[in-house]
Amino acid sequence: MKEITLIPFEGYKYIEGGVCAAKGFKASGTYCGIKKSDIPDGNESPIKMKNDIGMVVSDTLANAAAVYTQNKVKGAPITVTKQNLNATGGKARAIIVNSKNANTCNADGEQKAKKMCELTANALGIKAEEVIVASTGVIGQILPIEPIEKAVPVLVKGLDYNGNEQAATAIMTTDTVKKEIAVEFEIGGKVCHLGGMGKGSGMIHPNMATTLNFYTTDCNISSALLQSALDEIVKVTYNCLSVDGDQSTNDMVCVLANGEAENDEIKENSAEFEVFKKALYIAMMNITKMLAKDGEGATKLLEVKVSGADSLETAITVAKSVVGSNLLKCAVFGADANWGRVLCAVGYADAEFDINKVDVKMSSKAGSIHVCENGAGIEFSEETAKTVLLEDEITIDISIGSGEFSAAAWGCDLTYDYVKINGDYRS
Repeated sequence: MKEITLIPFEGYKYIEGGVCAAKGFKASGTYCGIKKSDIPDGNESPIKMKNDIGMVVSDTLANAAAVYTQNKVKGAPITVTKQNLNATGGKARAIIVNSKNANTCNADGEQKAKKMCELTANALGIKAEEVIVASTGVIGQILPIEPIEKAVPVLVKGLDYNGNEQAATAIMTTDTVKKEIAVEFEIGGKVCHLGGMGKGSGMIHPNMATTLNFYTTDCNISSALLQSALDEIVKVTYNCLSVDGDQSTNDMVCVLANGEAENDEIKENSAEFEVFKKALYIAMMNITKMLAKDGEGATKLLEVKVSGADSLETAITVAKSVVGSNLLKCAVFGADANWGRVLCAVGYADAEFDINKVDVKMSSKAGSIHVCENGAGIEFSEETAKTVLLEDEITIDISIGSGEFSAAAWGCDLTYDYVKINGDYRS
């Protein structure tokens, strides 16, 4: 099962619709053949003809914010999107995104990314600078522009206020399931909505963002505060995600806010801003968990919670250190309560704390086991531990002291299939 357990939050309601849940947003997706089918004689099948290009459009010019990979090697679409948002002062109308080809490390990459923006703008009757462009897939292969030229009119014609699923499937690469979320909340007596979609299964170990993730909201909020909220929330969601330790070249998270909920514009730190940030956290945290659970070859979602830290940075550092341990990932795959691997990863975290105050518990819906107290192992039932760790969502709770700060990080187990998938990724 790849579905995650949705945690309820008071004052917020989960709804359907993904990137189309907010008022004034349409989406579409189609197959254009960026990567040719391997079926001979052109006898395409629905299985092979998966959507590989998608579009999201706001009815009105929206405030926009984005964060990007910190990898020194960056995909051309990131460079062009940065240029566009700088040119418009943080505003956008549309997103165009393709899968199967990352458009990275290509001499003509920026030219192709700009062409995608121009094609979209001409078809929609907007400015090219108002388009966010993104790509994902194989690095270092020339992106064919001809299939995209043919696809853009199809995408525009297919735009629909219920088109979220078509767009969400278009951005999938080795993903086995689409990843969507949406929540409803209230600000200033107005009902607001925030929804999003994400993709990612491998090459996930972020620094600022991870994979491709797009969010839309009808909340009225300034570009500056939208960027502030994104910067803050990405730190405790996407930046706390690790599937395999590889940081992608094309990572991007962007948010569009068109204000159609008609609440008074949020322009400064306020109670309303906190409500919006909580909605963004709920959406981004859940897609982060979806990405972790659908890691390449994964069978289990791993959540590491750290408490008792003297700072948020320390809590995050320890949580990320543990969730990124390949040895622990293997133990989780084998349902082996090898808690020594937890302590090992805690110990090499670049943070200061008293290792003699570390406690560790492992839990799932099947129960909980206490495996370490004050930095030393304690007796527990291996049989019970096996039962706990055979579930598909595992939580490791780590206390490192009596501080007031806590954080969580998400990952998955490491399986035989991860090697199989990445052994022939380009084929």
